[in-house]
Amino acid sequence: MNLQIVNADPRYSTAKLIEPTTLGYIHVAAEVDPRSMPFLPNRREKSKLLSRLKELAHQLERLDVVEKVTVYDAIVIAPPSGYVKERTASVHVPRYDIVVLIEAVSPEAARDVQKTAAYAALVDALRGKASDMHLIVARNLKRVGDVDKMRQGLFLFNYFVGDDAQVTLDLWDYLAGWYAVETGMNNSTLLIPLDGERSDYVIINHARWDSLLRFLWQQFSKKSFKTYMQANLDANRVGAMPILYRRA
Repeated sequence: MNLQIVNADPRYSTAKLIEPTTLGYIHVAAEVDPRSMPFLPNRREKSKLLSRLKELAHQLERLDVVEKVTVYDAIVIAPPSGYVKERTASVHVPRYDIVVLIEAVSPEAARDVQKTAAYAALVDALRGKASDMHLIVARNLKRVGDVDKMRQGLFLFNYFVGDDAQVTLDLWDYLAGWYAVETGMNNSTLLIPLDGERSDYVIINHARWDSLLRFLWQQFSKKSFKTYMQANLDANRVGAMPILYRRA
């Protein structure tokens, strides 16, 4: 396949990128107890689990090779659409309401983190409550800017699948360009699994905005979200499965 851009618009060029980080990432995602509606409080058992995960995250951060560990709690899980909706039998549709993102000093160090007792304890705590899990070690392939994890906000993990991996990667540049123009997105780190990792997704994108309601308005009030964004996903046989989170 070759990338094709339909309904091309001079406003939406490819995203302006900076150098990728040299960090290694462990993306630990789990489906535990997704909210049925945004802003509903978590059930007691899930709240206890999140508290335990944050304790274990602090233990991991004490390791010399670990830069940061962030625990996320999903508030909105988008339903399947387009390419994904047509292929729900073959695509692993994510419903991960908890994500732990571990950032190590290098990809090699991230693999070493997986051998530690602190990491095993965190994964075991999740595994005991989860109905589905997805774990990968990844590196940053493309970067618009650093995702600020030091303060609360609206955080995105967007799980991409597609018929052609390279086309999926190339299309992401245009999708990110649209988000930069229409939502003011000035940060994003694109994660790609390391060689040898088994992943259900070609890439996972991570980004942050300040407000859920503002983000939803900026996205869905734009006609171009359908005529440009969704149209190009469909034309290139790419599926995007976004989940919106807050810091736990």
